[in-house]
Amino acid sequence: MRWKTRAAWTALLATNVVSLGMLGFYQTTTAAPPQAQEPFANAVQQRFEQIDVLREISSLLKEQNALLRSGKLEVVIVGVQQPTAGP
Repeated sequence: MRWKTRAAWTALLATNVVSLGMLGFYQTTTAAPPQAQEPFANAVQQRFEQIDVLREISSLLKEQNALLRSGKLEVVIVGVQQPTAGP
């Protein structure tokens, strides 16, 4: 009878050890999986970025044209050396 009790306790202990070992591999997950990286760039977002850049370029060109039409543009060249002919 004594060996039956010891065998039962050993079996219970082994079962607990195995169960805790299995639970050690268990991982909790978040409610929502992380957002996956798209394999390619977002075409719609790229179009909007291109439109913004084109609008900025357009406004800069309008500003430059206004400056050229006003006649108040001065060009100063400083530090230009002419190449000299060798002997």
